[in-house]
Amino acid sequence: MAGVHRKIILWICDGMGDRPHLSLGHKTPLQYARTPNMDRVAALGQCGIMDVIAPGVTPGSDTAHLALLGYDPHEIYTGRGPFEAAGVGIDVREGDVAFRCNFATVKDGVVVDRRAGRIKEGTETLAKALDGMVIEDVEVIFRAGAEHRGALVLRGPGLSPDVTDGDPHATGVPVPEVKPTSPEGEKTSRVLNEFIKRAMETLSSHPLNAEREKKGLLPANAILPRGGGVVPHIPSITEKTGLRVAGVVGVTLVKGICRATGIDLVERPEFTGGADTDMMGKAREAVKALQDHDMVLVNVKAPDLMGHDDRPMEKAKTIEKIDEAIGYVLDNMPGDTIFALTADHSTPCTFKEHAGDPVPLAIYGRGHRFDNVGKYDEISCAAGSIGRIRGMDLLPILMNMGGYSKKYGA
Repeated sequence: MAGVHRKIILWICDGMGDRPHLSLGHKTPLQYARTPNMDRVAALGQCGIMDVIAPGVTPGSDTAHLALLGYDPHEIYTGRGPFEAAGVGIDVREGDVAFRCNFATVKDGVVVDRRAGRIKEGTETLAKALDGMVIEDVEVIFRAGAEHRGALVLRGPGLSPDVTDGDPHATGVPVPEVKPTSPEGEKTSRVLNEFIKRAMETLSSHPLNAEREKKGLLPANAILPRGGGVVPHIPSITEKTGLRVAGVVGVTLVKGICRATGIDLVERPEFTGGADTDMMGKAREAVKALQDHDMVLVNVKAPDLMGHDDRPMEKAKTIEKIDEAIGYVLDNMPGDTIFALTADHSTPCTFKEHAGDPVPLAIYGRGHRFDNVGKYDEISCAAGSIGRIRGMDLLPILMNMGGYSKKYGA
């Protein structure tokens, strides 16, 4: 690659995009929050809005991150499960079928809480009670992830990801029976239904859940699996782009995507993937990782959690904490670093789920173009010079600004 190469930081605020909320004076949390450092990126750089997958298409965090890293999710995505499994450290093999899971609370067969009161402690103990189970000729591998999340891998002959979810994606409804979506999925559906049944029996009698109930907490007495998939073949990001990339992340899913794409993980116990993550610690590690990497990916999950729970004021306060961490990066990164700020999707508080609304984008690089946008939010950025792009467009833009692009043609 010819030319002068510059370092790149891609900072992704998970689920930060939102819609106006009555409690915030009809502003989005991002518009309501005080964000001098995000605004600095917007004012000194160029802005736009981004449809991470395509206009009106609601992204998952997995497909979104793949797109932002330059991979076409339509070509390589087989399901979220393999990334969750890789994220918790399971060596997923060819032929395995993997699922992402929630620890949940179920009473009389009805889902009371899909996240077991957002359980934060004890899930590793509960996971060990399920790991190693054998159903028919299939080995069950189960690991806890961050907070209420977990990963399930089924290993054995004749398995297929062609099954429906064991998660109703709602409360007040029964745990659904898993059904095959093709003849190949018959065995997997049978095994998965048996696992859900045995897991409920095991967890319901577990001492840890008895202790939770004594404290007035919801028991994590069920596992809801979804997003089944097999390991996709993904060329590493270094093979694809030539870039050496580090990932400063906490959430299990994004760790899995980093492992699957050959990104060097910077892991710390305080990077929890929750609202209590050490944001300033992530900022320090991001600057440090620039020393021996061309690009650093930073993911902060907290805004997404607030959106799912319809907590707009808390989301705004979380954004302000992220802004402080971004200020540290801007003040301490090498002066010629390219800094890109965006979100992987919108999670509107009023909707409490991911939505297909575009997300704001701002890119600053000394010596590069800048426009007239002075504030970083969903509406202000739409007036910027980048215009409206798709997620897969972002990495080529950053590589061009960093001096890594190759000429197309003579």
